[in-house]
Amino acid sequence: MLPAELLRQIRMLEIRTNRAVDELIGGAYHSVFKGRGIEFDEVREYTPDDDVRDIDWNVTARMSVPYIKKYVEERELNVMLAVDVSASGTFGSGDKNKRTAAAELAALLAFSAGSNGDKVGLLLFSDRRELLLPPRSGRKHTLRLIRELLAFQEKGKGTDIVQALEDMERFLSKRSVIFLISDFLDGGDYEKPLKILNKRHDVIAVRLRDKAELDWELPAGVCIQDAETGELWEFDGSKRSRELFREAAKQELAAGNALCQRAGVDLIDIASGEDPIRPLIGFFNRRRRHLRGI
Repeated sequence: MLPAELLRQIRMLEIRTNRAVDELIGGAYHSVFKGRGIEFDEVREYTPDDDVRDIDWNVTARMSVPYIKKYVEERELNVMLAVDVSASGTFGSGDKNKRTAAAELAALLAFSAGSNGDKVGLLLFSDRRELLLPPRSGRKHTLRLIRELLAFQEKGKGTDIVQALEDMERFLSKRSVIFLISDFLDGGDYEKPLKILNKRHDVIAVRLRDKAELDWELPAGVCIQDAETGELWEFDGSKRSRELFREAAKQELAAGNALCQRAGVDLIDIASGEDPIRPLIGFFNRRRRHLRGI
């Protein structure tokens, strides 16, 4: 039996996210992702109104007359939530750390997918594969995902995005929409596997950062420990140090932007203390305009 406090958290999160899905996200999600996949249906004889690019040349050669492949929209999509649960997610300068923000964001996406009749899966990763739940549909399965997001106790502290991407490349046989949720404080080179995965699937990177990681405002000197490596370093709190900190953070974000652009992957930035609805809606609107060629 689940602890009463965990049940309460799950229920409150379901109520809060369902309200957001109903009022804001459901329609936007539906308009952007519905019908993004197609599946083969049958072949039939070519007519003058058909697109010549749909001609099946193997069947045409056998039958001696042109035949085309006919496709239909898939009834449901696969949505995969790949969530970074490394130790850096425990950092939070406000009331909410990055791990909690990731759980709430993933819940929004899971319920949005569920309301659209899609299958949802979950990959929790650190420097190893922590948990893998294959895509399935239904409220019971969605609540299982939320429970794992809130209560799972990871074994690894570090981050290995390459392994997470390669894991999804191996086990996702059907084209899927993949939300890769992380602070991307990896240090490794994951551009190539990201590009490979995005060719087969629709990968969307969601970068979760705390405002203190971008602009350290405290003037006092502190000793900071890296949650993943245990490394300690001193920050003297001087104006010069704060400027160097901001510049380093700015360059890191720019490098991540450029990497996603080269890989052809959309990137959503969300601060751990902000409501994720607005940036999600902004992403859905950008996607919708792009699909319409605006």
